[in-house]
Amino acid sequence: MSAPAPVRHLIAGQWRPGHGEALRSVNPAHPAVVVAEGSAAVAADVDTAVGAAAAAARPWAALGVHQRGAMLSAAAQIVERNAEPWGHELATEEGKTRAEGIGEVRRAAQILRYYGAEGDRQAGEIYASPRAGEQILVTRKPLGVVGVITPFNFPIAIPAWKIAPALVYGNAVVWKPASTVPLLAIRLAEALTEAGLPPGVLNLVIGGVDIGDALVNHPGVEGITFTGSTAVGRRIAAAAAARGVPAQAEMGGKNAAVVLDDADLDLAVEQVMLGAFRSTGQKCTATSRLIVTAGIADAFCDALLAQARALRVGDPVDDATQMGPVVSDLAQRSITAGIDTALAQGATALAGGQPYADGPLADGFFVAPTVLQLGTSPGDVWTDELFGPVLAIRRAADAEEAFTLANDSEFGLSAAVFTQDMTRALEAVERIDVGVLHVNSESAGADPHVPFGGAKKSGLGPKEQGGAAREFFTHTTTVYLRGGRPGA
Repeated sequence: MSAPAPVRHLIAGQWRPGHGEALRSVNPAHPAVVVAEGSAAVAADVDTAVGAAAAAARPWAALGVHQRGAMLSAAAQIVERNAEPWGHELATEEGKTRAEGIGEVRRAAQILRYYGAEGDRQAGEIYASPRAGEQILVTRKPLGVVGVITPFNFPIAIPAWKIAPALVYGNAVVWKPASTVPLLAIRLAEALTEAGLPPGVLNLVIGGVDIGDALVNHPGVEGITFTGSTAVGRRIAAAAAARGVPAQAEMGGKNAAVVLDDADLDLAVEQVMLGAFRSTGQKCTATSRLIVTAGIADAFCDALLAQARALRVGDPVDDATQMGPVVSDLAQRSITAGIDTALAQGATALAGGQPYADGPLADGFFVAPTVLQLGTSPGDVWTDELFGPVLAIRRAADAEEAFTLANDSEFGLSAAVFTQDMTRALEAVERIDVGVLHVNSESAGADPHVPFGGAKKSGLGPKEQGGAAREFFTHTTTVYLRGGRPGA
């Protein structure tokens, strides 16, 4: 990318420059390289965007679900066609490998395509009435104007899985992406606009906390969907509750992988490696806690450490790279501080644990793949989400203790269990309190046709994706339908 891409905002169908503070997105592998730059939006832009969305919402809802879905399907084709160049841009802007970036763009297309077919699915319900000559219909209506706030780590897939259902169910959207990844947000908005979305139905305002606050507190916003940190999610939910509008928040995770004695060793090592270090550990569903039972612990840890130490870290657009940098200097410093705290509290670094001292990896925002052995007093790294390539290990005597340790968290987003014993697998389903459970696969991963979201303090409001998305982006109207008297 020879010149930085311009940061633009989509408001009322028009692409506009910002008039706020300078906004710059840099390549985390080469921080001197600017990927996109411009100016942030200001609060007045949010007001204009919400007004445009409010004006567009009713005619958009009246258009009909098949027509709305057709535009999402058209957008899916545009996104799919651009998977390779946009995936490359994603890697240079966010830091995941080029292969992962391309895969994420294709996942966004898959999500758009899934919701593009919503018109062919069940739209309501009919119940019998206790009164003759009457039927009871449960129909659904859109909320109206929905505020969408998305994180940096999946800059096109997470927006797609919020915006696509919001739009197909008849809502208009005002979207604030993470300001660290503006380019992929612009690309998705371009695709939807090119697909024929009417002006005002989707508005994109890029900026910092002030723009998010303006959106959350705007009286014209009738629902808010958010993915990000637990602290911010709780604050958004409280603000929404104060205004009496629904909020959906997908928040933190401290996800455990449990490896039992009878696990397929090679499979478990492969999947734990992917869960912990793919996307540089910057996933809410990443594996950050590992619990290994006594009979397999030594062999498993030896194999895992060999792979962690051999993991190729480097420029994410190099096809030989297996793990790229974290997204920013702030993220790098926060993760490094968390590792230092863990070591000070008694953890032992079995792999990584130290900053890169020199060379290209020292110049970029890189964090070494880190594996920490914990003792009986595990410290903060067992409970606090570091959001980076850090895996903390504890040993358990048996499956009973392992499942107890897996539940030892205020979070309950995802988990993975490795066993070849069906009885143990079914026990894990009953015992481990999470929103997403993987048996013999990595803790990360979500498909657009099934619910996604966390238990305990990992989520607030209805789940995302699949049919569950309808529970948030619409409300029900129960209709008592009765005609006149026969022959009247």
